Amino acid sequence: MTRVVNIHPESPQHRLLVQAAEYIRQGAIVALPTDSCYALGCRVGDKEALDRIRLIRQIDDRHHLTLMVRDLSEIATYARVDNAQYRLLKAATPGSYTFILEGTKELPRRVLHPKRKTIGLRVPDHPVALALLEELNEPLLTTTLQLPGDELPLTEGWEIQERLDEQIEWILDAGHCGTEPTTVIDLTGPSPELVRAGRGPLDLFGFD
Repeated sequence: MTRVVNIHPESPQHRLLVQAAEYIRQGAIVALPTDSCYALGCRVGDKEALDRIRLIRQIDDRHHLTLMVRDLSEIATYARVDNAQYRLLKAATPGSYTFILEGTKELPRRVLHPKRKTIGLRVPDHPVALALLEELNEPLLTTTLQLPGDELPLTEGWEIQERLDEQIEWILDAGHCGTEPTTVIDLTGPSPELVRAGRGPLDLFGFD
């Protein structure tokens, strides 16, 4: 049975973060709040958990997953970033953006786009997500908690439990956190390319 944990959205209880991080290390999938909407997350190297997330979302390996990191200091380990890209990232993080970047060999091949070898990367601006990443001391592999056939992501803990009971292990319920996914920007080309307009403002990147 999925465990629903009521966690404070601004001052998350440390003992709950410790428990959640330990469960993730043991293979759990967690639903967590972010600054855009709820996400599903698991440990980067956990193939079984990744396969379960893909099954829940009904997505294949061409769907970009997102590496959620706590700050920009972790980016160079997992993605190739030049000076121009770094300046854009610094201006836009933390925030409701996902950036498509070329992955490094530190990442398992199965989490990368099979042809482009790219991955989504984001630094969330939500106390619970950031505190969990800090406690876990490693990135989370995530995807928007939007189920097949739904027009919007799930945003209430009870509804996530109702729809995903026994399919995931933990729900960190911090209350409603929104239903608008991140803005997705591809930084692998000569100039930023808008993939999806979402919660993050577009003016930083010169898009109309």
